[in-house]
Amino acid sequence: MATFMLLVAIGSTSFAQRPRISLVRDAEIEALIKDYARPLMRAAKLRPGSVDFRIVNDPSFNAFVSGRGLFLNTGLILQAEDPNEVIGVIAHELGHIVGGHQIRLRERAEASARIAQITTLLGLGIGAAGAASGSSNVSSAGIGLAASSSGFALRDILRYQRSEETAADRTAITLLNKTKQSGSGMLATFRRLDRASSVTSSRVDPYLRSHPTARQRLSILRDIVTNDRYFNKKTPASLRRRHDMVRAKIAAYIGGDRYARAVLSSKKLHPNARLYGRAILAYLYGSPKRALPLINSLLKKEPNNAYVNEMKGEILLRTGQAGKAVAPFRKAVKLDKTGAGFLRVELGHALLESGSKKNLNEAIVQLRKGVSRDPTAIAGYQFLAIAYGRKGQEAQALLASAELAIRTGQRKKAHGYARRAQKSFKRGRPEWLRAQDIIGAN
Repeated sequence: MATFMLLVAIGSTSFAQRPRISLVRDAEIEALIKDYARPLMRAAKLRPGSVDFRIVNDPSFNAFVSGRGLFLNTGLILQAEDPNEVIGVIAHELGHIVGGHQIRLRERAEASARIAQITTLLGLGIGAAGAASGSSNVSSAGIGLAASSSGFALRDILRYQRSEETAADRTAITLLNKTKQSGSGMLATFRRLDRASSVTSSRVDPYLRSHPTARQRLSILRDIVTNDRYFNKKTPASLRRRHDMVRAKIAAYIGGDRYARAVLSSKKLHPNARLYGRAILAYLYGSPKRALPLINSLLKKEPNNAYVNEMKGEILLRTGQAGKAVAPFRKAVKLDKTGAGFLRVELGHALLESGSKKNLNEAIVQLRKGVSRDPTAIAGYQFLAIAYGRKGQEAQALLASAELAIRTGQRKKAHGYARRAQKSFKRGRPEWLRAQDIIGAN
């Protein structure tokens, strides 16, 4: 069970389908993003849990909203040197949610599609009439009208999207103001995007943009942001340190050895983050035994950091010292303020791998709590099946195997496990009902 896990998912917007994306699951990164978002959510009057924050394994500086999900690319977090940049992006995306832009965009797209269909039919009708009358001019006009109808619809939708992007920017500034945070990060973001787009922007039809240009957004917001009373407010040092720790982790896990070392060499990065990154690099690309002294050095500086304790547990587990891994994982669970199911699954895994029969019952308790709090921590079902098997509880082991299979797209296998498990449960009991749900799942 890795502290940093990649999952494959399918994402889509209300207007255009996105390709398959890989999601990063990591308790530390998710806790930081939720802390960034919490005051903004309150200011926006969005109830806790109404927005799912997801991290996408993508090196580009980007974020998007889809359904109730707010997706942030790893590239956004990694490139943002100040947490305020990420906070500004989250505020902007929440602006889309507050404004109901997805629903309204879907309605606009459907309306534009109907208009395009009517215009196309009209064009074909004119063309047919021209052909019947022998007039080539009338026929050409009909063909031209039909060909341009989809373009009219697209431009209408894109024009509407640009207006919504501007509205989301303004909402973001309002949310930052309400939470007494600086909008300087938003300006930094637009400057970054302006530099990135300067090479190609001159070749793009401005009427075929879904967003206003970064330069346009800068000119609109610069005076508003710089004159705000919180503009010069600095990000707390503790938050900058946490942000740097997460950046170091992402660089090590996703960037690869060479790229990560380049990131970790930056003097702007917090010293603890550099040490954290070096420990992870040693664990991934060198020897886990070399990583252990580094993580122990960091723990002397941050003994109550849940995620550094988690990393020590992971290193010990991967060096065949599962019994010793239990203590740091247990401490990580205790120190984690988010109640992450992921951490409980890791603790349960260590208890299971310790080989001690007395740890077996606790392993099951922790694993059940883990998957209950986070059903997407699918490795927990695999470990549960093993734990129940060792205790001789075959029906429970089969049900856990069915859960794993259905959540990994193996429907036929899931149905088979669930049918076998159901025979041992009394009709109407929770386990029987869950097996029935899996059997009926499509």
